[in-house]
Amino acid sequence: MPGLLLAAAGVILAITVHRLLPAVPMLTAAVLLGLGAAHLPGTRQVVRGTAKAGLGVAGKRVMRVGVVLLGLKLSLSDITGLGLATVAMVLSTVAATFVGTWWLGRRMSLPGDVPLLVATGYSICGASAIGAVSQVAGSEEEDVANSAALVTLCGTLAIVVLPLLHGPLSLDGMQFGRWTGASVHDVGQVVATAQTAGPLALREAVMVKLMRVTLLAPLTAGVAYAMHRSRGRRRPTSGRRPPVLPLFVVGFLAMIALRSTGLLSAITLNAVDLVQQLVLAAALFGLGAAVNLRTLAGGTGWRMAVLGMVSWVVVAGVSYTGVLLTTKIPT
Repeated sequence: MPGLLLAAAGVILAITVHRLLPAVPMLTAAVLLGLGAAHLPGTRQVVRGTAKAGLGVAGKRVMRVGVVLLGLKLSLSDITGLGLATVAMVLSTVAATFVGTWWLGRRMSLPGDVPLLVATGYSICGASAIGAVSQVAGSEEEDVANSAALVTLCGTLAIVVLPLLHGPLSLDGMQFGRWTGASVHDVGQVVATAQTAGPLALREAVMVKLMRVTLLAPLTAGVAYAMHRSRGRRRPTSGRRPPVLPLFVVGFLAMIALRSTGLLSAITLNAVDLVQQLVLAAALFGLGAAVNLRTLAGGTGWRMAVLGMVSWVVVAGVSYTGVLLTTKIPT
């Protein structure tokens, strides 16, 4: 209970930060506040003591609820409306970013599931995707927290950097929006970045971003299947093999199907969106609170930083090229 109450307080603070500084997405603020709580003298002992168990629940179980509700942001008509060329661009960007980041992370000998988690966060939807994949991979809490912190910090930098490149790269509103949606990590960060170029850019950015989010389900299912096969061969003496399709991924797909029926009213969708934001903020506060900067800055800190920057260049470069190519092709 102390940890869940602390997470709730973190959500309230994140909302306050977002109201005072609209350019800072609420979910980004939640991660940073959790990170601060884990290191400030007044709260550090609480986070690492009485609140640790509850914050762990927020970062894992509450995260699953947020991922399920994320499915209500999507419908099949939204995806098909973007056209085959844009779909191909998004698929290429996600594949290149995921494979490239995972391969480089392995080559740099980063520990545990860090290469997998960072690759997932950069290619799909930031810390939310990291939380989802970590559930089926059985990742260590430290790997999850550090990967989420890295992806969140780089995504926050994108809010500042990408608008500065809008003019020099000679992108119109539609192109800038699609580039933002294909390259920035978290949905809130996408909105904060794209809105600087106007309503058209914002609409295109959100649509492309949500298309990336739909790939969370097949990616998570693929990781679950790989874990299922791997642990099956090892025949562990304790514990069950993970399910091929985790329940929360089934829930995510069910929410997409429900949204696609058109039965839900705008009022209902807005209410659920608010709940989803609050739930994810609590989960991300829990993840941020699990980060230990002293450990991160030690053995693997610089290697994670290099991986993050290289992956950022890859996702931005591939998506930029894809946007230039696809905006010249009828959709």
